Amino acid sequence: MIRYALLILLIACPAQAAAEAQPPARDPAPGLALWSRINEVFSHPRCANCHVGEDGVPMWSGASNGPVTRPHGMNIVAGDRRNGATYLACTTCHMPRNSEAPHGPPGAVDWKLPAPERQWFGKSSAEICRQFRDPRLRGMASIDDVVDHIRNDGKVRWGWSPGPGRAAPPYSADQLAAFVAQWDKSGAPCPEQ
Repeated sequence: MIRYALLILLIACPAQAAAEAQPPARDPAPGLALWSRINEVFSHPRCANCHVGEDGVPMWSGASNGPVTRPHGMNIVAGDRRNGATYLACTTCHMPRNSEAPHGPPGAVDWKLPAPERQWFGKSSAEICRQFRDPRLRGMASIDDVVDHIRNDGKVRWGWSPGPGRAAPPYSADQLAAFVAQWDKSGAPCPEQ
């Protein structure tokens, strides 16, 4: 008898039953605040200068590179393999560690550009966020993989030890990894613009 009463109630009030079955809407504000911090790092010259598009031309921008944003000197083009091998290999100048000379070539093992799908240079926070939320475009299936990449990849960690004459991005690699994990748990919201 109770089953029939519930069935009648569901038939009589389908909109109310559907609304009660839905989880409450998540407030995007905490996630957007986390994204803002993440974007401070992603858009910082230490990161964005190498996260460039299809042309494979790294950039020189930011206070440590002077007032004008410009393509990497020496007409560098990373090529299809993103390591410059078809032109001038990145590792010709970028050794496994930083040069000691101010503004000398920075270094990390296996220096190369990220894939063009991970372009951040010249993009808005909203564009980078939507791209980063897509596992295919970020190149990693899970946020746990991203967190591990931030914490353990030498090229990523180099950003916080960029050598003499270069400013590091805000926060730390471990803080960025925590922000990314918390942002994902908060629903991975993106700004509208």
